[in-house]
Amino acid sequence: MWKDFKAFIDRGNLLQLAVAFIMGVTFAAVITSLVNDIIMPAVGLGLGGVDFNSLFAVIKEGDPAGPYNTVELAKEAGAVTINYGIFINAIIVFIIVALVLFLLVKAYMSRRPAEEVTKNCPYCASTIPLAATRCPQCTSELPLDTKA
Repeated sequence: MWKDFKAFIDRGNLLQLAVAFIMGVTFAAVITSLVNDIIMPAVGLGLGGVDFNSLFAVIKEGDPAGPYNTVELAKEAGAVTINYGIFINAIIVFIIVALVLFLLVKAYMSRRPAEEVTKNCPYCASTIPLAATRCPQCTSELPLDTKA
């Protein structure tokens, strides 16, 4: 078992995965800062000075009883809150990260040549998988090197 684990660690893919994970976490932190520090204050200002991080609903009063001006004051008093403003920020962060990742993958896939996964049967001209050794349409045996 140790030998298998060592072989797994020695592969280059693990290092690439670790670097990708670290870059992803860093990228998410940058996007979170972009949303919390730049986008949401502008959106809040456009909506009449609303601070989304301070939007919450109290579902159980604390001691002393509210009203509470901030989530922090409510938590200090022991109140139970639903912090829907923070949730809205998280949704916006998710949408931006998903959009950027979609654009990156789309750009990468458009630059990469498509791999051939099918070929035509030389006998009946139907489309068949590249690895097929017999045509499912006409049942002809296919040579392995035929890509006709």
